[in-house]
Amino acid sequence: MSRYRAIWLALWSLLLSLPVAAQQVASIRGTVLSSDNKPVEAVTISVRGHGQGAITDEKGAFTVNRVKPGTYTIQVSAVGLKPTEKVVTVTNGETATVDFMLVENAAQLTEVTVNASRNNRFARTNSDYVSKMPLKNLENPQVYNTIGKELLTEQLVFSVDDAMRNAPGVQRMWEATGRAGDGGSYYSTRGFIVQSQLRNGLAGNVTSDIDAVNLEKLETIKGPSATLFGSALTSYGGLVNRVTKKPYETFGGEVALSAGSYDFQRASVDVNTPLNAKRNLLFRLNTAFTHEGTFQTQGFSRRLAIAPSLLYKPNDRLSVQLDAEIFRGTGVGKQIFFFYVPGASLGSTRVDQLNVDYRNSYMGTGMIQQSRSTNLFGQVNYRISPAFTSSTNISTSHSFSDGIGPYFYIIPTAGAALGNNSLVRADQSTRNSTNDVFEVQQLINGDFRVGSLRNRIVVGLDYLHINSNQLFFGSTYDVVPINSTYDYSKFNGANMAALYASKAPDFTYPLSGIRDTYSAFLSDVLNLTDRLSVLAALRVDHFNNKGGLEGSAVAPYQQTAFSPKFGLVYQAVPDKVSLFANYQNSFNNRGVYNAYDVTARDSLTQRFAKLEQANQFEAGVKLNAYSGRLSATISYYDIQVKNLLRTDPNPIAATKFAQTQDGTQLSRGIEVDVIANPFSGFNVVAGFSYNNSKLTNAPEDVNGRRPTTASSPVLANLWLSYRIQSTALRGLGFGFGGNYASDNRIQNSVSLGEFILPAYTVLNASAFYDQRKFRISAKVDNLTNQHYWIGYTTMNPQKLRNVVGSIAYKF
Repeated sequence: MSRYRAIWLALWSLLLSLPVAAQQVASIRGTVLSSDNKPVEAVTISVRGHGQGAITDEKGAFTVNRVKPGTYTIQVSAVGLKPTEKVVTVTNGETATVDFMLVENAAQLTEVTVNASRNNRFARTNSDYVSKMPLKNLENPQVYNTIGKELLTEQLVFSVDDAMRNAPGVQRMWEATGRAGDGGSYYSTRGFIVQSQLRNGLAGNVTSDIDAVNLEKLETIKGPSATLFGSALTSYGGLVNRVTKKPYETFGGEVALSAGSYDFQRASVDVNTPLNAKRNLLFRLNTAFTHEGTFQTQGFSRRLAIAPSLLYKPNDRLSVQLDAEIFRGTGVGKQIFFFYVPGASLGSTRVDQLNVDYRNSYMGTGMIQQSRSTNLFGQVNYRISPAFTSSTNISTSHSFSDGIGPYFYIIPTAGAALGNNSLVRADQSTRNSTNDVFEVQQLINGDFRVGSLRNRIVVGLDYLHINSNQLFFGSTYDVVPINSTYDYSKFNGANMAALYASKAPDFTYPLSGIRDTYSAFLSDVLNLTDRLSVLAALRVDHFNNKGGLEGSAVAPYQQTAFSPKFGLVYQAVPDKVSLFANYQNSFNNRGVYNAYDVTARDSLTQRFAKLEQANQFEAGVKLNAYSGRLSATISYYDIQVKNLLRTDPNPIAATKFAQTQDGTQLSRGIEVDVIANPFSGFNVVAGFSYNNSKLTNAPEDVNGRRPTTASSPVLANLWLSYRIQSTALRGLGFGFGGNYASDNRIQNSVSLGEFILPAYTVLNASAFYDQRKFRISAKVDNLTNQHYWIGYTTMNPQKLRNVVGSIAYKF
């Protein structure tokens, strides 16, 4: 282990030496408040005559970096407001502070158009998390999409699942099961499966449906991203990062009540308050309780979300934030159909040809599971100098599940005509299952010049600990016909309890083990000119899998991985049009496998697997044009995965279940993301993606075919919003849009043939009246009452038309 100690010592030495380079730069910071002491978001801060500036965030705060010593005139400007100026003097290596108080109050500010980019109110043009440094989208060679709280509020979105319908190229594949460790929803992006396991860039796993009450914005970060985020919580297609609401310096919040179809009821509270006269100790609480029935014959869910946050800022250099997320859920698992057999043996190749009743749950009462997630977070930020900051982060995530998980297999009825099918009804329970994740991450960010070259760097050290202790067990209950007259109520909680009391479960599957990952990474964005920048990054991970159980014993192993990343950005039109390209990498550790060894008398030999590697090449264009009214990204990507484990093609080896590690997979496609404000009051959010995935060196059964995990090849999303601009009706608005997905093959092999979840178009609409003190909203999801299914290797019916109304009081 001496080489790993050497690496860590070298990196710590680098961290300690970084501040020396920061002596020749300074910065200007401040806040903009309305006359009634409310923060003003999205106003322009300009350094007159120097071409530098910033935009205020939701707290009214701004920072102008890389300022040379001197005296400057700082101007606050916005369309509809009178420009305000102040003079400030900056000395070498110091931070100057200048605050502004506008003449208008918060109510008056709602009556003006703040600026052109504010008109494009669904656009978010920068992120602190995607590259683990503050970076504008135009400067970032990686593709990502941001879904902000403004869009979620207009659409009456209450969960991360519903928020994801606004992410181009992302499709939900499997609804949350509530099971500890793997219970959150599964999505597909760029042909690979991913879950939402990151919160503010750190581990934040949730086992059930994730409530959106604490969601500031949702970032879907595309492509293999192990260099900055590791491989344990990401996929080759990308990752999902939840950015949460933060405390601010004034008192405010809202209370909302909502109700709708299928016995939907929800109450939520968002309250923020300073806790002392200095306004440097701030507290915010977001909480929601939701009850919902089902469009089917059986099912319900009850969910409680509590998310407190405490922020302490003793001075302008230090801040300490403590957060928690507490989720509690009780309910019946969503209906999921599995397959024993080829779809053709069921008399169909498409789900809409099956004799399945869309609204029948095929079970009785009491099939209940309990889920709990408790996530705790701590962050200490310290500004070492105007050019360097330190961020120390700690995250703990504990999940728990206990209860029944009903599932179903469709099989042909013996001796009956083709298409006359039966249903195997079974349970897969979890008993006191837990999954614990602990992460510590230290970041040093720098923004400094070496000569004329600007460097923006992040150096990180990371420790990730995962402890799984899950117990799955289950039994088949019965086999029943699929028709409209059969009584399906006997498959219920009481009868399953009696079955387990009378005999041992049909199977028991423990899943346990401890994994530790020690990581270090370095990333630098280097501006060669005002228009041309390059990104170079490298990560080293050392894995220590201590072994455990996955049905049977798993041997421990250790492995070291390196993950590079490169990017190039050329701003063809400064601050408006950028051309970009990137190379990104991700990897997976596959442990040991059984290989066929001819030299050892045709026996099996246990071998240590090489790293499974995914490499992406991507290029495209990003726009932030027409004074911010058009924000768009268009890209083409090519992902190649190598070192996949697959069944050994040798027939003798195959009979022994031997594997070889030479499998490959390709995933190529295009993505388009557009957020626009064509004219005053009208906003557009649109996305399109095409993905071509195939297994290129695989068993003959699937070779050259699209993987069943790759989702629909063509996806599209659209949302059109209009807010009336006339004074009399200001605040009244309407939204309309939906999602399209092409055919999804959930069986695709020579032996099983093809089985398709048909293409669908789901339309949604909303109406709202938004005023300073209140908001009245209504929505209709699935306007046309579309019957549609999601899944990978499985099929899961989705909610029919539902109507929800909401009223909120703002204070």
